Amino acid sequence: MSLLQKTIECPFCGHPMHLSVEVTDEDQDYTEDCSNCCNPIHIRVHKDELHHSVQLFIDADDEQYY
Repeated sequence: MSLLQKTIECPFCGHPMHLSVEVTDEDQDYTEDCSNCCNPIHIRVHKDELHHSVQLFIDADDEQYY
C-alpha cells in the first residue's frame, strides 16, 4: 500500500486540484468534490500489477476526460 500524489484539473471548471490517493490491491471508485466549484468528480483508481503502474481515471457525468 502506498500514497500517490497527483494534480488533476476539474472536468467542470478546469481548476487544478491536488489528490492524495491511497493505492491498494483492490480497485477504488469514489467521488470527491472540487475545491473550487464544489461539483462532484468521479475518480477511479486501478493498480496494474502486470505493468507495475497505477491508472487514475477522472470523469464527470459518465464522460471520460483522462
